[in-house]
Amino acid sequence: MKHVIALDVGGTGMKAALVAADGTLLHEARRATGRERGPDAVVETIQDFAAELLDIGRERFGRPASAAGIAVPGIVDAEHGIAVYAANLGWRDVPMRALLGNRLGGIPVALGHDVRTGGLAEGRIGAGRGADRFLFVPLGTGIAGAIGIAGRIEAGAHGYAGEIGHIVVRPGGPACGCGQHGCLETLASAAAVSRAWASASGDPEADAADCAEAVASGDARAREVWLAAVGALADGLVTAITLLDPRTLIIGGGLAEAGETLFTPLRTAVEERVTFQRLPHIVPAALGDTAGCLGAGLLAWDLLATEVPA
Repeated sequence: MKHVIALDVGGTGMKAALVAADGTLLHEARRATGRERGPDAVVETIQDFAAELLDIGRERFGRPASAAGIAVPGIVDAEHGIAVYAANLGWRDVPMRALLGNRLGGIPVALGHDVRTGGLAEGRIGAGRGADRFLFVPLGTGIAGAIGIAGRIEAGAHGYAGEIGHIVVRPGGPACGCGQHGCLETLASAAAVSRAWASASGDPEADAADCAEAVASGDARAREVWLAAVGALADGLVTAITLLDPRTLIIGGGLAEAGETLFTPLRTAVEERVTFQRLPHIVPAALGDTAGCLGAGLLAWDLLATEVPA
């Protein structure tokens, strides 16, 4: 059976799969990233993991994988196959496509940015299926975005498109790692809500999920923290809607797991802020933490589809 290798590399864990042409997951596996061992060791682990998948595919299906796709965090030069920089993994200018291609016997390899790759999957086979224009926004430790246009993801001229988390929504607000103050991700990410609720509740171990539970149970302090984050998020999303005019707005990540505790006030807040703009459908992501891996598989199949036969 013809298949491809898909790898999604995160700061703490890696997800991998063998994927058939129709998107069926033929084999799935997970492994710790082990970033505490340093960037060189992480790159070696990625190569070892991919090589194991190549062997599994050969043994189970009588042939090696036809291609591989890999999604990584940070700054990515997909065109040249370079993992440029990842703060949480510590690497710089890793020629990931060439390294994996060599380790996998010369099969073609596609490299993608983790959020854009997850957005590709959500757009084609997840919550955005059928939408010609969509924006995928996962709310996790930070906030990023993937801009979907006619079945592909727009990376921008320099690979930086979709960085919605660094729209300044509260000038003079909290300092952001990017050097600005009041960025969206300092106020509305899961990490930001966790910090705010830990402070408001007096429990240093409290997190965003605890805040959502407290909101659902009617806690006034939690509601204040939650609605402050929702308001900041709505401000950022309306800026994105004004620029991009998406048909569907897909919200994922840890905060989206709160369900209607998030989506009901968020839809209201966005609707209150728009004037001439057309409201997109605001929906939860459908693929969960498998989006990046599924997207990596799509990258691999897309690569095969564009290859010119010898």
